[in-house]
Amino acid sequence: MALPIVVLISGTGSNLQAIIDAQASGALNVDIRAVISNRPGVAGLERAERAGIPARVLDHTGFASREDFDKALMELIDGYRPSLVVLAGFMRILSDEFADHYARRMLNIHPSLLPEFRGLNTHQRALDAGRRRHGASVHFVTSELDGGPLIVQGVVTVADDDTAQTLAAKVQRCEHQIYPLAIGWFASGALVVNNDHLLIDGELAPKVVLQ
Repeated sequence: MALPIVVLISGTGSNLQAIIDAQASGALNVDIRAVISNRPGVAGLERAERAGIPARVLDHTGFASREDFDKALMELIDGYRPSLVVLAGFMRILSDEFADHYARRMLNIHPSLLPEFRGLNTHQRALDAGRRRHGASVHFVTSELDGGPLIVQGVVTVADDDTAQTLAAKVQRCEHQIYPLAIGWFASGALVVNNDHLLIDGELAPKVVLQ
């Protein structure tokens, strides 16, 4: 049975497209019940519509507080009855109530090898720090910003001539590989929580994918 999911976006939706492509190829057994954006008119909504997926907008600027927006968003999401919520470039800091409501059933992808470089501008920060390895991380979402248990990390090599832009392109290709992978583990039951530890096929997470 396909795992029902809802995907949250704020922009172009390149990771959304990777999930759609993996589903279409049969590599990912999910039912994308809706794509929801907090910003109108973004390219990710067009990607959803082309794939025949319900595309909804809940504009955060129409709410008096983050908590009010999050409550409305929870109501919208829960109407689709997903087993998993997938944040794919959803540029919002979530309230504790929202994070707790979807505890252990909400994933995020972040463009760094967490716990390094939480927050924004991760590629330039990695270059400034002289890192030779960089990458992306998929994790369960908690109330801690870019915290939560790690599931898988994709690692890329930082070249001497890399810029923030070229490094971002490398990491994005990595994201498109590891996000469907992590969702697939959740969908198949291979990813389990055991005494606060994550296991994938019986082995401790996170897994590391080298590129």
